[in-house]
Amino acid sequence: MSRRIIPILDQRTNAAVTPFTAISSTGLLLDSLQRPLRDLRISVTDRCNFRCIYCMPRSVFDQHYPYLPHSSLLTFEEITRTARLLVAHGVNKIRLTGGEPLLRKNLERLVAMLRALPTPDGLPLDITLTTNGALLAQKARLLKQAGLNRVTVSLDALDDEIFKRMNDADFSVAEVLHGLEVAHQEGLGPVKINMVVKKGVNDQQILPMARHFKGTPFTLRLIEYMDVGASNGWKMDEVVPSAEVINQLNASSADMQLIPQAANYPGETAQRWNYRDGSGEIGLISSVTQAFCQDCTRLRLSTEGKLYTCLFASQGYDVRTLLREQSDDSQLSSAMAQLWQQRGDRYSEIRHQQTGLAPKIEMSYIGG
Repeated sequence: MSRRIIPILDQRTNAAVTPFTAISSTGLLLDSLQRPLRDLRISVTDRCNFRCIYCMPRSVFDQHYPYLPHSSLLTFEEITRTARLLVAHGVNKIRLTGGEPLLRKNLERLVAMLRALPTPDGLPLDITLTTNGALLAQKARLLKQAGLNRVTVSLDALDDEIFKRMNDADFSVAEVLHGLEVAHQEGLGPVKINMVVKKGVNDQQILPMARHFKGTPFTLRLIEYMDVGASNGWKMDEVVPSAEVINQLNASSADMQLIPQAANYPGETAQRWNYRDGSGEIGLISSVTQAFCQDCTRLRLSTEGKLYTCLFASQGYDVRTLLREQSDDSQLSSAMAQLWQQRGDRYSEIRHQQTGLAPKIEMSYIGG
Protein backbone atom coordinates (compact mmCIF):
# COMPACT_ATOMS: atom_id res chain seq x y z
CA MET A 1 0.00 0.00 0.00
CA SER A 2 1.46 3.36 -0.98
CA ARG A 3 1.93 5.99 1.69
CA ARG A 4 1.07 9.66 1.35
CA ILE A 5 4.25 11.75 1.64
CA ILE A 6 3.81 15.18 3.22
CA PRO A 7 6.83 17.48 2.75
CA ILE A 8 7.86 19.64 5.70
CA LEU A 9 6.74 23.16 4.83
CA ASP A 10 6.87 26.58 6.39
CA GLN A 11 3.29 27.81 6.29
CA ARG A 12 4.38 31.41 5.86
CA THR A 13 7.14 31.06 3.28
CA ASN A 14 6.02 27.79 1.67
CA ALA A 15 9.64 26.66 1.61
CA ALA A 16 10.08 22.89 1.43
CA VAL A 17 12.82 20.42 2.11
CA THR A 18 13.65 17.93 -0.61
CA PRO A 19 11.39 14.88 -1.09
CA PHE A 20 11.23 12.27 1.63
CA THR A 21 13.76 9.43 1.71
CA ALA A 22 14.02 6.79 4.43
CA ILE A 23 16.74 7.49 7.01
CA SER A 24 17.39 5.04 9.85
CA SER A 25 17.92 6.11 13.46
CA THR A 26 21.49 5.37 14.55
CA GLY A 27 21.92 7.79 17.44
CA LEU A 28 24.34 9.88 15.39
CA LEU A 29 22.84 12.33 12.91
CA LEU A 30 25.17 14.87 11.29
CA ASP A 31 24.32 18.06 9.42
CA SER A 32 26.09 19.31 6.29
CA LEU A 33 28.90 20.76 8.44
CA GLN A 34 29.31 17.49 10.38
CA ARG A 35 27.64 18.81 13.53
CA PRO A 36 25.70 16.16 15.47
CA LEU A 37 22.14 16.61 16.68
CA ARG A 38 22.31 16.65 20.49
CA ASP A 39 20.02 19.39 21.87
CA LEU A 40 16.29 19.92 21.38
CA ARG A 41 14.70 23.15 22.56
CA ILE A 42 10.92 22.99 22.81
CA SER A 43 8.78 26.12 23.03
CA VAL A 44 5.56 25.17 24.81
CA THR A 45 3.81 28.55 24.60
CA ASP A 46 4.15 31.83 22.72
CA ARG A 47 2.75 33.79 25.68
CA CYS A 48 4.67 35.52 28.45
CA ASN A 49 3.76 37.54 31.54
CA PHE A 50 6.82 39.80 31.02
CA ARG A 51 7.38 42.34 28.25
CA CYS A 52 11.17 42.41 28.19
CA ILE A 53 12.47 45.10 25.88
CA TYR A 54 14.90 42.76 24.08
CA CYS A 55 12.39 39.95 23.52
CA MET A 56 8.70 40.90 23.64
CA PRO A 57 8.51 44.72 23.73
CA ARG A 58 5.06 45.99 24.67
CA SER A 59 4.97 48.22 21.59
CA VAL A 60 4.65 45.04 19.50
CA PHE A 61 3.24 42.48 21.93
CA ASP A 62 0.34 44.58 23.23
CA GLN A 63 -3.22 43.59 24.17
CA HIS A 64 -4.10 43.24 20.48
CA TYR A 65 -1.26 40.88 19.57
CA PRO A 66 -2.66 37.71 17.89
CA TYR A 67 -1.31 34.86 20.01
CA LEU A 68 -1.75 31.31 18.78
CA PRO A 69 -5.10 29.67 19.54
CA HIS A 70 -4.90 26.61 21.78
CA SER A 71 -5.81 24.32 18.88
CA SER A 72 -2.64 25.39 17.06
CA LEU A 73 -0.34 24.39 19.90
CA LEU A 74 1.24 20.97 19.85
CA THR A 75 -0.29 18.69 22.45
CA PHE A 76 1.94 17.07 25.05
CA GLU A 77 1.50 13.79 23.18
CA GLU A 78 2.62 15.37 19.90
CA ILE A 79 5.62 16.98 21.58
CA THR A 80 6.60 13.71 23.22
CA ARG A 81 6.30 11.74 19.97
CA THR A 82 8.49 14.26 18.15
CA ALA A 83 11.03 14.23 20.99
CA ARG A 84 11.09 10.41 21.09
CA LEU A 85 12.03 10.21 17.41
CA LEU A 86 14.68 12.92 17.74
CA VAL A 87 16.17 11.23 20.81
CA ALA A 88 16.63 8.14 18.64
CA HIS A 89 18.64 10.35 16.28
CA GLY A 90 20.97 11.49 19.08
CA VAL A 91 19.25 14.17 21.18
CA ASN A 92 20.38 13.79 24.79
CA LYS A 93 19.28 17.15 26.18
CA ILE A 94 15.85 18.76 26.08
CA ARG A 95 15.19 22.32 27.19
CA LEU A 96 11.64 23.59 27.67
CA THR A 97 11.19 27.26 26.79
CA GLY A 98 8.53 29.74 25.68
CA GLY A 99 7.44 32.49 25.84
CA GLU A 100 7.23 31.70 29.51
CA PRO A 101 6.94 27.89 29.75
CA LEU A 102 5.39 27.88 33.23
CA LEU A 103 2.30 29.52 31.74
CA ARG A 104 1.54 26.24 29.96
CA LYS A 105 -1.01 24.43 32.10
CA ASN A 106 0.11 21.13 33.67
CA LEU A 107 3.62 21.44 32.29
CA GLU A 108 4.86 18.92 34.85
CA ARG A 109 2.86 16.26 32.98
CA LEU A 110 4.94 16.92 29.86
CA VAL A 111 8.13 16.72 31.92
CA ALA A 112 7.07 13.29 33.20
CA MET A 113 6.28 12.12 29.67
CA LEU A 114 9.68 13.25 28.41
CA ARG A 115 11.42 11.71 31.40
CA ALA A 116 10.05 8.29 30.39
CA LEU A 117 11.61 8.40 26.90
CA PRO A 118 14.19 5.70 26.14
CA THR A 119 17.62 6.69 24.83
CA PRO A 120 19.94 4.74 22.51
CA ASP A 121 22.68 4.47 25.16
CA GLY A 122 20.32 3.82 28.07
CA LEU A 123 21.38 7.00 29.86
CA PRO A 124 18.68 9.38 31.15
CA LEU A 125 17.87 12.52 29.22
CA ASP A 126 19.00 15.87 30.61
CA ILE A 127 15.72 17.79 30.89
CA THR A 128 15.97 21.49 31.71
CA LEU A 129 13.77 24.58 31.65
CA THR A 130 14.29 28.31 31.15
CA THR A 131 11.92 30.64 33.00
CA ASN A 132 11.56 34.26 34.06
CA GLY A 133 10.99 32.98 37.60
CA ALA A 134 7.58 34.55 38.18
CA LEU A 135 5.85 31.20 38.83
CA LEU A 136 8.90 29.18 39.80
CA ALA A 137 8.36 29.13 43.57
CA GLN A 138 4.93 27.54 43.21
CA LYS A 139 5.91 25.10 40.45
CA ALA A 140 9.42 23.96 41.47
CA ARG A 141 8.41 20.95 43.58
CA LEU A 142 5.99 19.57 40.98
CA LEU A 143 8.60 19.96 38.25
CA LYS A 144 11.28 18.20 40.29
CA GLN A 145 8.93 15.35 41.17
CA ALA A 146 8.06 14.98 37.48
CA GLY A 147 11.72 14.54 36.58
CA LEU A 148 13.07 17.97 35.66
CA ASN A 149 16.84 18.19 36.22
CA ARG A 150 17.63 21.89 36.30
CA VAL A 151 16.29 25.39 35.70
CA THR A 152 17.77 28.54 34.21
CA VAL A 153 16.24 31.81 35.37
CA SER A 154 16.35 35.15 33.56
CA LEU A 155 17.34 38.12 35.74
CA ASP A 156 18.71 41.25 34.10
CA ALA A 157 19.42 43.46 37.12
CA LEU A 158 19.51 43.57 40.90
CA ASP A 159 18.26 47.13 40.97
CA ASP A 160 14.46 46.99 41.11
CA GLU A 161 13.93 50.11 39.02
CA ILE A 162 16.17 48.88 36.22
CA PHE A 163 14.74 45.37 36.35
CA LYS A 164 11.14 46.57 36.20
CA ARG A 165 12.01 48.90 33.34
CA MET A 166 13.45 45.94 31.44
CA ASN A 167 10.67 43.44 32.18
CA ASP A 168 7.96 46.11 31.79
CA ALA A 169 5.65 44.06 34.03
CA ASP A 170 6.19 45.59 37.49
CA PHE A 171 7.75 42.34 38.70
CA SER A 172 10.31 42.73 41.46
CA VAL A 173 13.80 41.33 41.86
CA ALA A 174 12.86 39.94 45.28
CA GLU A 175 10.22 37.70 43.71
CA VAL A 176 12.74 36.23 41.26
CA LEU A 177 15.30 35.69 44.02
CA HIS A 178 12.68 33.84 46.04
CA GLY A 179 12.00 31.57 43.08
CA LEU A 180 15.72 30.88 42.75
CA GLU A 181 15.97 29.84 46.38
CA VAL A 182 12.96 27.54 46.18
CA ALA A 183 14.30 25.90 43.02
CA HIS A 184 17.65 25.33 44.70
CA GLN A 185 16.00 23.85 47.79
CA GLU A 186 13.96 21.49 45.64
CA GLY A 187 17.11 20.21 43.93
CA LEU A 188 16.69 21.87 40.52
CA GLY A 189 20.34 22.83 40.38
CA PRO A 190 22.88 23.96 39.71
CA VAL A 191 20.53 26.88 38.98
CA LYS A 192 21.83 29.25 36.31
CA ILE A 193 20.92 32.93 36.03
CA ASN A 194 20.84 34.50 32.58
CA MET A 195 21.50 38.24 32.34
CA VAL A 196 21.13 39.86 28.92
CA VAL A 197 23.41 42.90 28.90
CA LYS A 198 22.31 45.92 26.88
CA LYS A 199 24.62 48.95 26.78
CA GLY A 200 23.16 52.04 28.39
CA VAL A 201 20.30 50.08 29.94
CA ASN A 202 21.66 47.58 32.47
CA ASP A 203 25.40 47.32 31.83
CA GLN A 204 26.04 49.13 35.14
CA GLN A 205 24.53 46.05 36.82
CA ILE A 206 27.26 43.64 35.68
CA LEU A 207 29.43 44.07 38.76
CA PRO A 208 26.55 44.11 41.30
CA MET A 209 25.12 40.92 39.75
CA ALA A 210 28.51 39.20 39.76
CA ARG A 211 29.17 40.16 43.38
CA HIS A 212 25.71 39.08 44.50
CA PHE A 213 25.99 35.55 43.07
CA LYS A 214 29.69 35.04 43.79
CA GLY A 215 30.12 32.39 46.47
CA THR A 216 26.55 31.10 46.11
CA PRO A 217 25.18 27.87 44.59
CA PHE A 218 24.02 29.89 41.56
CA THR A 219 25.94 30.45 38.32
CA LEU A 220 25.57 33.83 36.62
CA ARG A 221 25.75 33.88 32.82
CA LEU A 222 26.17 37.21 31.04
CA ILE A 223 24.71 37.24 27.53
CA GLU A 224 25.54 39.61 24.71
CA TYR A 225 22.43 41.44 23.47
CA MET A 226 21.54 39.58 20.26
CA ASP A 227 19.78 40.40 17.00
CA VAL A 228 17.05 37.81 17.41
CA GLY A 229 13.81 38.54 15.59
CA ALA A 230 12.82 41.94 14.24
CA SER A 231 10.90 43.61 17.07
CA ASN A 232 13.67 44.62 19.49
CA GLY A 233 15.35 47.25 17.29
CA TRP A 234 18.78 45.66 17.72
CA LYS A 235 21.87 47.78 17.07
CA MET A 236 25.47 46.66 17.23
CA ASP A 237 26.49 49.66 19.33
CA GLU A 238 24.15 48.42 22.10
CA VAL A 239 26.18 45.22 22.50
CA VAL A 240 28.63 44.96 25.38
CA PRO A 241 31.28 42.48 24.15
CA SER A 242 32.05 39.64 26.53
CA ALA A 243 35.74 40.59 26.41
CA GLU A 244 34.82 43.97 27.93
CA VAL A 245 32.79 42.23 30.63
CA ILE A 246 35.76 40.07 31.63
CA ASN A 247 38.06 43.09 31.66
CA GLN A 248 35.60 45.04 33.81
CA LEU A 249 35.32 42.25 36.37
CA ASN A 250 39.07 41.62 36.49
CA ALA A 251 39.76 45.32 36.96
CA SER A 252 37.15 45.82 39.68
CA SER A 253 39.01 44.23 42.62
CA ALA A 254 41.38 41.41 43.56
CA ASP A 255 38.59 39.09 44.67
CA MET A 256 36.88 39.30 41.25
CA GLN A 257 39.82 37.93 39.26
CA LEU A 258 38.77 35.24 36.75
CA ILE A 259 40.55 32.33 35.08
CA PRO A 260 39.19 30.53 31.99
CA GLN A 261 37.89 26.96 32.20
CA ALA A 262 37.45 24.24 29.61
CA ALA A 263 33.97 23.53 28.28
CA ASN A 264 31.96 20.80 29.97
CA TYR A 265 30.96 19.31 26.59
CA PRO A 266 31.24 20.08 22.86
CA GLY A 267 28.74 22.75 21.79
CA GLU A 268 28.39 24.39 25.21
CA THR A 269 27.09 27.90 24.62
CA ALA A 270 28.76 29.61 27.57
CA GLN A 271 32.47 30.20 28.00
CA ARG A 272 33.21 29.22 31.58
CA TRP A 273 35.34 31.24 34.00
CA ASN A 274 36.15 30.49 37.64
CA TYR A 275 36.93 33.04 40.31
CA ARG A 276 40.59 32.75 41.16
CA ASP A 277 39.78 32.49 44.86
CA GLY A 278 37.63 29.40 44.22
CA SER A 279 34.34 31.06 45.11
CA GLY A 280 32.33 30.02 42.08
CA GLU A 281 31.88 30.19 38.33
CA ILE A 282 30.62 32.73 35.83
CA GLY A 283 29.63 32.20 32.19
CA LEU A 284 29.79 34.39 29.09
CA ILE A 285 27.56 33.78 26.06
CA SER A 286 29.11 35.66 23.16
CA SER A 287 26.99 34.91 20.11
CA VAL A 288 27.69 38.32 18.57
CA THR A 289 31.44 38.79 19.05
CA GLN A 290 32.69 35.21 19.43
CA ALA A 291 30.42 33.00 17.36
CA PHE A 292 30.18 29.32 18.29
CA CYS A 293 28.28 28.13 15.21
CA GLN A 294 30.87 25.45 14.44
CA ASP A 295 29.84 23.54 17.56
CA CYS A 296 26.08 24.20 17.49
CA THR A 297 24.09 21.01 18.05
CA ARG A 298 20.66 22.58 18.65
CA LEU A 299 17.33 22.06 16.95
CA ARG A 300 14.27 24.08 17.97
CA LEU A 301 10.61 23.04 17.97
CA SER A 302 8.15 25.94 18.02
CA THR A 303 4.90 26.13 19.92
CA GLU A 304 2.82 25.27 16.86
CA GLY A 305 5.08 22.54 15.56
CA LYS A 306 7.70 24.04 13.28
CA LEU A 307 11.33 22.98 13.40
CA TYR A 308 14.00 25.68 13.28
CA THR A 309 17.61 24.80 12.65
CA CYS A 310 18.97 28.12 13.98
CA LEU A 311 18.00 30.69 16.61
CA PHE A 312 18.36 33.35 13.89
CA ALA A 313 16.29 31.50 11.28
CA SER A 314 13.81 33.26 9.01
CA GLN A 315 11.81 30.12 8.28
CA GLY A 316 10.69 26.95 9.98
CA TYR A 317 9.53 23.58 8.71
CA ASP A 318 6.11 22.22 9.54
CA VAL A 319 5.99 18.91 11.41
CA ARG A 320 2.52 19.46 12.88
CA THR A 321 0.98 18.46 9.56
CA LEU A 322 2.93 15.22 9.63
CA LEU A 323 1.87 14.62 13.23
CA ARG A 324 -1.80 15.24 12.48
CA GLU A 325 -2.04 13.54 9.08
CA GLN A 326 -1.47 10.11 10.60
CA SER A 327 2.06 9.81 9.25
CA ASP A 328 3.87 6.81 10.67
CA ASP A 329 6.98 7.12 12.84
CA SER A 330 9.33 6.15 10.01
CA GLN A 331 8.04 8.93 7.78
CA LEU A 332 8.16 11.58 10.49
CA SER A 333 11.56 10.47 11.75
CA SER A 334 13.10 10.44 8.27
CA ALA A 335 11.66 13.85 7.35
CA MET A 336 13.17 15.44 10.46
CA ALA A 337 16.48 13.65 9.92
CA GLN A 338 16.65 14.89 6.36
CA LEU A 339 16.07 18.45 7.53
CA TRP A 340 19.02 18.17 9.93
CA GLN A 341 21.26 16.57 7.30
CA GLN A 342 20.63 19.55 5.00
CA ARG A 343 21.34 22.08 7.76
CA GLY A 344 24.16 24.49 7.06
CA ASP A 345 23.27 27.41 9.36
CA ARG A 346 26.08 29.57 10.72
CA TYR A 347 24.42 32.95 11.07
CA SER A 348 26.57 34.32 13.89
CA GLU A 349 29.74 33.68 11.92
CA ILE A 350 28.51 35.63 8.90
CA ARG A 351 25.98 38.11 10.38
CA HIS A 352 27.93 41.13 9.13
CA GLN A 353 27.79 39.79 5.58
CA GLN A 354 24.01 39.46 5.68
CA THR A 355 21.96 41.86 3.57
CA GLY A 356 18.42 41.69 2.31
CA LEU A 357 17.45 38.66 4.40
CA ALA A 358 13.88 37.86 5.38
CA PRO A 359 12.98 38.94 8.94
CA LYS A 360 14.19 36.48 11.57
CA ILE A 361 11.75 34.56 13.74
CA GLU A 362 11.05 36.13 17.14
CA MET A 363 12.81 34.60 20.14
CA SER A 364 9.51 34.47 22.03
CA TYR A 365 8.27 32.05 19.38
CA ILE A 366 11.09 29.50 19.53
CA GLY A 367 12.81 30.23 22.84
CA GLY A 368 16.36 31.37 23.51
